[in-house]
Amino acid sequence: MQEPLIIPCVDIQSGRAVRLFEGDPDRETVYFDSPLDAARHWVGLGAGLVHLVDLDAATGRGENRAVIAQITQELGVPVEVGGGIRSREAAEELLRLGVDRVVIGTAAVKQPELVRELITAHGPERVVVSLDARGLEVATHGWAQGSGVMVADLTPTLADAGLETLIFTDVTRDGTLRGLNRDLMAQVRRLWMNTLIVGGGVANLDDVRLLREEHIEGAIVGRAIYEGTLPFPAVLD
Repeated sequence: MQEPLIIPCVDIQSGRAVRLFEGDPDRETVYFDSPLDAARHWVGLGAGLVHLVDLDAATGRGENRAVIAQITQELGVPVEVGGGIRSREAAEELLRLGVDRVVIGTAAVKQPELVRELITAHGPERVVVSLDARGLEVATHGWAQGSGVMVADLTPTLADAGLETLIFTDVTRDGTLRGLNRDLMAQVRRLWMNTLIVGGGVANLDDVRLLREEHIEGAIVGRAIYEGTLPFPAVLD
């Protein structure tokens, strides 16, 4: 297995690059006034993939489509985008803008057939599902609601739909720098044997070692690399 891939995250809220504490849109830290500058910063340090989240679309407060289009057109490396993609039309609009992969969250829980439709139309390399959870219960609508659906209920359906890459985020730790929950990550690894990318609390190189030990392919990281508790690029000895 290759070394775990660390994917910089640029969360966009009200046109700025922010990080939220435990997913709360009212508890934000602004790191860059320009999300494009944030994305360029990580690419300049060697990022080969950037993860964008439209927080306003995820929470129903608006959208940042123009900013995402600019980043996609100017960045020069692949971009994946999540946040509020709840229809085939919304996903395909982003793909037309040049986004490399769309990240389906709430809709994968509420409309699992959408995942199959998109994979059939565009291929598994263009579609990612993101399951945000408290423990192993999936949270939806920008993490505001518990769904009553367990991760274990969804993974067989997603695999059957042809999904290759799953993102799992531990909402209770996201943006907290508390470190990954090893037991939870190990449980999710057992539930998903295709490509697994995780997030939620990544703090330092110990978390990257945990990824390697649990044979998890990578992590989406925000606050730790913005604040320097995890060096980027992250190199293990």
